[in-house]
Order: sequence, then structure tokens, then C-alpha cells
Amino acid sequence: MKSTIEIKQIDITDLNVDAIVNAANSRLLEGGGVCGAIFSKAGSNELANACSAIGTCKTGNAVITPGFNLPAKYIIHTVGPIWQGGDNNEAELLYTAYKKSLNLAKENDCHSIAFPLISSGIYGYPKSQAWEVAIQSCNDFINDNSDYPISITFAVLSDKSKEMGEKTISKHME
Repeated sequence: MKSTIEIKQIDITDLNVDAIVNAANSRLLEGGGVCGAIFSKAGSNELANACSAIGTCKTGNAVITPGFNLPAKYIIHTVGPIWQGGDNNEAELLYTAYKKSLNLAKENDCHSIAFPLISSGIYGYPKSQAWEVAIQSCNDFINDNSDYPISITFAVLSDKSKEMGEKTISKHME
């Protein structure tokens, strides 16, 4: 199997993959957006208890819980940076959030993973720049782990986000 990166216009909670990634907050509490949807579908109480047992997660880091009622076996919770204009290590922290999520997937023998576009919602990271960092980090992981096949899916909800991501992937494949 060859490693792949693709973008699907789908609710991330519907994907039957080894792990889905939650764009979490540092206290690992149920939030809105993708995070709220994941908690709701996984089972809010079970997931809240699992997250509470872990405690916190720093920006750029990742932790893992069971997937509970989701089709995915695991939920990897990663904390992306809040956009503050680009001069506060946002790109490095976002890159690390993807990298640590992928490393955690590998450590748990996950060969398929689904990401949202981390930090591009309420955290305000500009979508085009978020795509650049996301695709670069995933490509680097694939290149650094050529002996570990993984299928990486980005789950997006809008046509515009899907098109932007596909353009970014094409640019990185040149």
C-alpha cells in the first residue's frame, strides 16, 4: 500500500478510519464546531471522562482516546494555534499539531486517519495558509516514514475548502 492524501467533502464523524483528529482546546473540553460534533457522536459523557483523565494538552501537542460510538477506533485530540497575525509561531505550532497526530497514529498502528483543517475555524487561521502547513506536514511525515503506509483524509464541509485543499495538494505534487 502506498501512502495517500485526499480531501473529501464529508462529516468527519462519518468516516470509517482507524483514527479521526479532533481540533481540540487545551483543556480537552467539549467545544463547538468539529469538536462538538465529535463529542456528540462519540458519546459526550464517555469522551468527556476519557479527556478528563488525560487532563490537558498544550498547543501543538496531541493525545489519544478511544473512538467510543464513532466508526473510528480512536480520536486523536490536537490543539492548534489561535491565529494572532502570523508572527507568534503559529505555522510551527500548526505543523507540529499535524506531525504529533500522525506520530501518535503510527504508535497506535493506525493506517488511516482523518483530519479537519485544524485552526481554520474559530481559531481564525487563514484557510489558504492552513492548507499549506497541513499538506507540508503530512507530506513530510509520509517522506520520513516511507516504510509505514498511511491513508490521510481531510474532511471538509464546503466546496471552496475542498477546492483550496486540492489546489494545495497539486502544487506540492509538482
